[in-house]
Amino acid sequence: MKRYSVQITDTALADMEEIENYISIQLQNPIAAAEQYDRVADEILKLDTMPERYSIPLFVPCVELHLHRMLVDSYSVFFLVEDSQVIVTDVLYSASDLNKRLLERH
Repeated sequence: MKRYSVQITDTALADMEEIENYISIQLQNPIAAAEQYDRVADEILKLDTMPERYSIPLFVPCVELHLHRMLVDSYSVFFLVEDSQVIVTDVLYSASDLNKRLLERH
């Protein structure tokens, strides 16, 4: 089975930290914040095998850039598959306007 190296961009890391901070500070639940961060990180690491199992959603930036989407709880992880690499570009709250947010970023 082919293995991919998984890279997380600074933007995606900042997204994950923002999510963790929101849950910890705004929702006043640091334990849940750390657990959510870990769940997202763990699922991202699993992209080292068969990342193509996740589809490319029909959002304009995703189709144009070939961004795949993986759901982790209430969050969408967007990533590219290039050769033997998976590049995680964004981690966004799924209930937000994902198309608009991705258009602003890409």
